[in-house]
Amino acid sequence: MVRAIVGANWGDEGKGKITDMLAKESDVVIRYQGGSNAGHTIINHYGKFALHLLPSGVFYGHTTNIIGNGVALNIPYLAEEIDSLEKRGVPKPKVYVSDRAQVMMPYHMLMDAYEEERLGGKSFGSTKSGIAPFYSDKYAKTGFQVSELFYPDPLWEKVKATCEYKNVLLEHLYHKPLLVAEELYATLLSYRDMVAPYVQDVSAFLHGAIKEGKEILLEGQLGALKDPDHGIYPMVTSSSTLAAFGAIGAGLPPYEIKSITAVVKAYSSAVGAGAFVTEIFGEEAAELRNRGGDGGEYGATTGRPRRMGWFDAVASRYGCRIQGATEAALTVLDVLGYLDELPVCVGYEVDGEVTGEFPTTGKLMLAKPVYAMLPGWKCEIRGIREYGKLPENCRRYIEFIERELEVPIRLVSNGPGRDEIIVR
Repeated sequence: MVRAIVGANWGDEGKGKITDMLAKESDVVIRYQGGSNAGHTIINHYGKFALHLLPSGVFYGHTTNIIGNGVALNIPYLAEEIDSLEKRGVPKPKVYVSDRAQVMMPYHMLMDAYEEERLGGKSFGSTKSGIAPFYSDKYAKTGFQVSELFYPDPLWEKVKATCEYKNVLLEHLYHKPLLVAEELYATLLSYRDMVAPYVQDVSAFLHGAIKEGKEILLEGQLGALKDPDHGIYPMVTSSSTLAAFGAIGAGLPPYEIKSITAVVKAYSSAVGAGAFVTEIFGEEAAELRNRGGDGGEYGATTGRPRRMGWFDAVASRYGCRIQGATEAALTVLDVLGYLDELPVCVGYEVDGEVTGEFPTTGKLMLAKPVYAMLPGWKCEIRGIREYGKLPENCRRYIEFIERELEVPIRLVSNGPGRDEIIVR
């Protein structure tokens, strides 16, 4: 069976722990979109890890870990990430890289940074990981596929043409140093040698795995509201963050995706620019940020402090719907135990009218939150393993959110440890 685990919000939902739990039960774990611009934080008996490109199955000897064709493949980063696991005592994982994956080029990261610099105060809040230039090139058909690295003569011709094109932008738009074709070609040959041991026809492998009845997990990066089609455009990422894209980004038939777990945070947080209706500021935000997550709400990849807000039922319901969620997982619930009451956004007021539907960006920028106030539980809930043993007000909060989501909450995370989870 194929199962997808995805974010219902802006990313940062605490997917890492849930993904780790589901990866343990899987034969194959697949990253199918995005790149090293976001990460999953996983805590296990080896220590605390922030994975960026590698799937979460790398900690299990029985799991095949796949980098799908939809991923922005930063080859040196991948090699470094595998090496860093081994240095920390993790056995070398079984990793396959799709021969159809596209290669993150050194100039993608440069141009990402140059463009943010050029935009100044109107920038997109990019992580400067090269994601937007990478996907721009992929869909403009000027990118480099992994398979191309193994054909030196056509590769050299393409490198020369690419340098000619990119250097026009570097010289006249960004006023930055130019690319040297010979240097870029040598870099790509070194990338070829790094990735060669992992390259596979992933679609064929997955076809066989499905026929054999293997358990396959699609691991999404970021969340529904960062999707370029259905998110808070243009303050989005550059690849689809939806479960549906798993079929394309991995090379699977879409009808094989039977189960979709949407991860929802018990409050809201986001990294990067864009509309954020329930955002809070000042000391109120700082306290929630510092209590949140494991060691505070800071980006797993960037270290940037996350923007904080109360639970947004409008955005979360939309996120679950657009993901096609068959169930939800509610995370970091334990963080909220310090509050006397809990605001939950149940509607948006736009131009004097209240709506429960998540709007497009223009209206979203004008939206004001309409809150329902729920009583807090004012105690520590870590260590509780049975749903019925949670405080009554805590259960009320979960069940209120469940009704708002219109999706059953099957998993409740009440601590950072991999076993701190309640199955309903």
